[in-house]
Amino acid sequence: MAARDRKTEPRKIDRRTAMTEMARGAGVVCLGGFSLAALVQASGAADARALRPPGARPEDEFLASCVRCGLCVQACPYDTLSLAEWGEEAPVGTPFFTPREEPCYMCRDVPCARACPTGALDSGIAIREAEMGVAVLVGHEDCLNYKGMNCSICVRVCPIRGDAITLEPGEIDGRKIMIPTVHSGSCTGCGTCEKHCVTGHASIRVLPRDLGLGGAGRNRAGRAT
Repeated sequence: MAARDRKTEPRKIDRRTAMTEMARGAGVVCLGGFSLAALVQASGAADARALRPPGARPEDEFLASCVRCGLCVQACPYDTLSLAEWGEEAPVGTPFFTPREEPCYMCRDVPCARACPTGALDSGIAIREAEMGVAVLVGHEDCLNYKGMNCSICVRVCPIRGDAITLEPGEIDGRKIMIPTVHSGSCTGCGTCEKHCVTGHASIRVLPRDLGLGGAGRNRAGRAT
């Protein structure tokens, strides 16, 4: 009978138990604080591999101006753009695209840039002047042309055909081949070549221009040795 009728007595907590529970509570608070700090840091840290929409300002200016509103993503008619989520290659909430999944289709009116309310994307950009990145032939061992075949997919699908990518004569192991050659002054980094490359891992990839073109050499002329 008595189990139900027995009055619940207040739990007695000695000093050691109280200190243990306080430490546990503080640990949870600290963990939450660290998680929040990590999120804030991730939302402001740039990843060098992130490809921005056409008209994006230099990365530091872009991050300072972009309010993570997503209007550029909504304005893209091809669902090319995404807002970065936790763990992705761009700072959380900022727009980017992955060419192998969906390239930029280089709309003449550049609706994504025109939708930007803060100027993080230049609304006056001419699409052929965009510098989203630059295509780089990275898979020399996999590219079919280097295997002696005659593949011209990257050249044929390029929106700026004949200017941004051409096939140029070359030689490897005594064999005459035609080498896909990117002309960085004309390449906008739209990623159409990467999207349609027939090799398993695209032999041609779009990189941010500072990576694709390389920076200034570390050994300066006239430097003392």
